Amino acid sequence: MTDFDDPAFFGDRWAGRYDDLSKGPDPTAAVDFLAGLARPGARILELAIGGGRVAIPLARRGFAVEGIEASQAVVDKLRAVPGGQDLPVVTADMADVPSAGPFPLVYVVWNSLFNLTSQQRQVDTFRNVARVLEPGGAFVLECYVPDPAAYDRQFSTDDVREDSVGFTLTVHDRIAQRIQMQHVTVDGKGVRLLPTAHRYCWPAELDLMAQLAGLHLRERWADWDRTPFRATSGSHISVYAKP
Repeated sequence: MTDFDDPAFFGDRWAGRYDDLSKGPDPTAAVDFLAGLARPGARILELAIGGGRVAIPLARRGFAVEGIEASQAVVDKLRAVPGGQDLPVVTADMADVPSAGPFPLVYVVWNSLFNLTSQQRQVDTFRNVARVLEPGGAFVLECYVPDPAAYDRQFSTDDVREDSVGFTLTVHDRIAQRIQMQHVTVDGKGVRLLPTAHRYCWPAELDLMAQLAGLHLRERWADWDRTPFRATSGSHISVYAKP
């Protein structure tokens, strides 16, 4: 196992970059979408809960939200924000889904499934989610649609200022569908490195993983607002159901 394959690697390296990990894209549409998939007050599970950007608003609506997060550094950040200290969180590899079900809803947002850097661990996630879902329960994924040509660009400039420069170095393995990136910042304080790795999947591959786990695709949208999903869509919200 390389460091990139360590489930805690991403969170451990990036947690210190932000004071509050609950910030990010407005979660309102995601919360509305997810809240409509479970009965009021239900016990639900978020994989890669992060800073609680989606989990905390769901908990405020009365859901009993539980989480799994690989990085203790990220969990510590979650505990520091209002509402985060009350969420039950297991520090573990999300692919193992080490939480006792059954849950009517399990979800993973913001491409976090792709932080699992091997196909096997992504397959394991589907199988373990299916194990803890109650009959008729839903597994929801938010993922980008891959653009392999964009990943072949090995060097890109992120930011150039009077006293600093930022750039990204990328290695793309098309066979493994794996991207390894190093975000580099150079300034008066020296050189700072923020690495990340993704193993991307197309929607059809995710559908097959679901089928292997005994789940089926119930609906797919381009975003949380239920914009129709088309061949040109850059992201998707996929809802898989357990019979």
